[in-house]
This record gives sequence, structure tokens and C-alpha cells, in this order.
Amino acid sequence: MVKIHTDVKLGNDKEYNFQDFRSPGVLRFGNGAISSIKEEIEKLKVKKVCIISDKGLERVGLVQKVINLLDPIGITITTFTELEGEPSFQLVEQASKMVKEKQCDLVIGIGGGSALDVAKVAAALGDKEELIPYLSGAQTIEGRNIHCILLPTTSGTGSEVTMNAIFGDKEQGVKRGIVSPALLPDIAIIDPELTISCPPTVTAASGIDAFTHALESYISVNATPLTKIYAEKAMKLFPIYITKAVHNGVDIEARSGMSWVSVLAGVTLANAGVGAVHALAYPLGGTYSIEHGVANALLMPFVFKVIGKTCVNEMVNVASFLQLGDFSSNRYQALDTVVDYLFGLLEELNLPTSLKELDVTEESLPLLAEQASKVNRLLANTPYRLSQEKILAIYKNAYNGNVGEFES
Repeated sequence: MVKIHTDVKLGNDKEYNFQDFRSPGVLRFGNGAISSIKEEIEKLKVKKVCIISDKGLERVGLVQKVINLLDPIGITITTFTELEGEPSFQLVEQASKMVKEKQCDLVIGIGGGSALDVAKVAAALGDKEELIPYLSGAQTIEGRNIHCILLPTTSGTGSEVTMNAIFGDKEQGVKRGIVSPALLPDIAIIDPELTISCPPTVTAASGIDAFTHALESYISVNATPLTKIYAEKAMKLFPIYITKAVHNGVDIEARSGMSWVSVLAGVTLANAGVGAVHALAYPLGGTYSIEHGVANALLMPFVFKVIGKTCVNEMVNVASFLQLGDFSSNRYQALDTVVDYLFGLLEELNLPTSLKELDVTEESLPLLAEQASKVNRLLANTPYRLSQEKILAIYKNAYNGNVGEFES
């Protein structure tokens, strides 16, 4: 169970500046690790379980596989597989109410970021009387009394190791996040074999999403020496495995490598946070239902073309992590080299290179910029103060898809 102490009183009312480092209770990694779930659930001594996943994984039999693994225990199992596409707050409310109605004492999330986000929030809210204050952001989730186990089937979101969950707000046409340590699971089981069936486009988008987490958290104003260790390792592994995983999905070494990228980047995201790329991606998801990883992948080179100017030394390091060369004697060239690499990666992995390709209209760009400018939590985490006008300029350049001739 997760109990959170949000107010720490220290002697003489002295103010202290400190930062916690959080991760799941247990992080288990390895091929075939899914088979250990039966023993873990027996240890928890639970009686009623809710499995939250999506229709696709239900159709291919993965949900039934987990049910079969748990069958010898003799527990009651309920399934919630109403997920198709990216989830809304209405959907997570529905899932939370089911957990409460069935009196579940364990929630198992299986799938990509959407399923895992719904699962961990449903576990945290499944015993709460009033859900709206938590879903609206008016109240922080103060603790979790229902066990939670998460099994990712993609390598990218890192949801299994983060305190964040993102949902679409249909009324406002934007995406919003719920953030609480209560969203960290008791156990995160990362089994690379579960990602083999992930199609190339999803592998590419989720993989670059993971890299975005590592890169943004590395330059975050809240980064620490510890979070940077995780971010650095994720960025070093990324260029080794991403292309292999996309173009040869049965390569288990590449799948394992990208699973590590996702986990490491997720941990650093959970503790240092992300920034402007995600802030600009949210309106694209809310207004156009553009998949989160695709939006991040497309926007990243255009955003860093601007914000990278304030973290030149970090860009020298990133260029080295990506094996792009040693720019220690020519620091300002490192940024352009990293940006060119990120843009070229879109073409290499068959992802969109402009907002035009995603049917975003030029007329909607000012509204998107206005919406992005209000994502203060993420913009404040970026070492560059982006005005609404600068955000609009980034969107315009991403719309045209020409990162070389930048309008500012």
C-alpha cells in the first residue's frame, strides 16, 4: 500500500530544499517474467482482482493468458477492456467505479501507456467515495489502499514506473495529467517478450517517446545527479536498439534494449519531469487525437531547436551519448547536430515529419499555442521561458516540416 506524507514539519520552522527519488515497490525485468505473477499475487493474499487492458490484447489472448496463470489460485477475476485509442477522464471514472463496485483488492494493468494509466488511477481511486475532485485536479490523490501490478506491452511510455497518468478532457479538448506517488505500482513486471507483437509504427513512436522522456528530464530544472544517471544510460542505449526493434521486431535483444530504455527513461521522468515537448504535444492529442508518442517524436527537433540554446553543455553530452561526435571544442554545433539527428530519425522510422501529414490545419495553430501556453507545470520545468508567440512559431515550423529554416 502507498501512504504519502505531503507535509513534513522540521524543527524551528526552517525551510529545507530537498527532492525525493521514487520508483515502484518492486521492479522486475526479464524475458518470461510474466510467469512470476502468480507467486506475487499469492504473497499479497488478495481475493478479488480486476484486470485492465485493451480490446487488442484481449483479442490476441494476452488477457486470457494472465487469467490462466492465476486460475490455480482460486481468486475472483473481473476484466475491464473498454480501451480503444487514448483514454478519457470519463473512461477512467468508469473503470474506478467498477473496481469499487466489485470490491477489488488488486488491479492488474496490461498494455501500453493508456491501459497502465487507467489501471493505476483506478487502483488509487477504487475505494474513494468522491472521484471528481481527484479527476479534476482539485485534490491530490493522498494514498492508495488497493494493490497494483503493471505489465507493459510497449517500450516507451514508462507508465509502469511513473507517478503520472494522462487522459483526454473531452469538454476542454485538451489532455491533462494526474500526478501522485500513489500511482506508482507495488510491482512493475517488464517482460520484453510481451513487446514482440508491437507493430513497427507503435514501436517507433513509443521508442522515441521514451527518448523524449530521457532527453527532457536530462535538461530539466529539477534534474539531479541521480536522475541524470538514468537519463544518460537510456540515451546511450537508444541509438543501439531503436532501428533494430522497429525494422526487425522479433529481435529479442533489440526488444530487451528498448525495454531498458523505456524503464530507465520512465524512472528519470518520474523524478525530474519532462517539459516543453510534452506541453506542446498535449493539445495535439486533445484536439486532433494524435497519438502521444507520434506528437512527441515530431515536435522534439523543432522544440529543441529553440530551447537547446539554454543548455549547450548538455547538448554536447547528448551528442556524445548518441554517438554523433565530440563537440567539446565546438559546443554550439552540438545542438544543430542533435536536432538534425532527431529529425532524420523520423524519416528513418517512417514517422510523420510535419503537422500537415497529420491533418492539422494551419488555422488551428494559434489555438493550439494558446492551449500549450497554459501547461505551466511542464513549461516551468524547461530551462527556457517559452512565450505563447514562441510556441506558435514552433508549431508553424513543425507544420511546414522544415527544421533547417526556422521561423522565430
